[in-house]
Amino acid sequence: MSITATIHIRHDRLALVPTLRRLDDVAIRVIPQGNTSPGSTMFPFLVEYTDRAKLEAAFDDDPTVESYSLVDWTDDQGIYYIEHAPETKLISTVVTEANGFLMHTETTDGGWFVRLLLPDRAALNDIWTYANQHDISFDIIEIYGNEDASGQSSYGLTDQQRSTLLLAFDRGYFRAPREASLDEIAHELDLSSTAVSGRLRRGIRNLIAATIAENRRRE
Repeated sequence: MSITATIHIRHDRLALVPTLRRLDDVAIRVIPQGNTSPGSTMFPFLVEYTDRAKLEAAFDDDPTVESYSLVDWTDDQGIYYIEHAPETKLISTVVTEANGFLMHTETTDGGWFVRLLLPDRAALNDIWTYANQHDISFDIIEIYGNEDASGQSSYGLTDQQRSTLLLAFDRGYFRAPREASLDEIAHELDLSSTAVSGRLRRGIRNLIAATIAENRRRE
């Protein structure tokens, strides 16, 4: 089953991080393209910044930038093709090798916020292993499966979360007033109330992340 994973990565030599740290208000986003060659080191970027001269001076001093060329500049944003220097840390190569896609990539909090489409969780583990081997900080923000075996949306729920949420719903746990207590749900599952509470909380979080929160990001 394919998965969508949202991660945040940080390292001093990730692409354009030196520029990001030099210019406080700069915002950078990778423009999706058809080039998925594992060896590619040149990518198109949309850069939002008020001062083009300052921005390009930062590119000139950025050790992760081998070269750059301006495609277009309008108001306070520009489109650049940027070739990364050999010592630049990249995850694009390992993502491609894992048969994955970089769906969205933008700078945030001193690093890169990345949404990945991957064939399975093993692919995500391969990317995590690569990041760990290269001392790249790798935080998983959210992860969810795109479809289960029957073709129904999984909404990011594990089987245990799904069954627990459905049982709680059927027993009236979410009704007002409640028709079943947490202890009663836990007794039926032969689990502690703490374990059931954790499943419900994580399940609801994943539902929100995979539905209304995801729709808000797309908008």
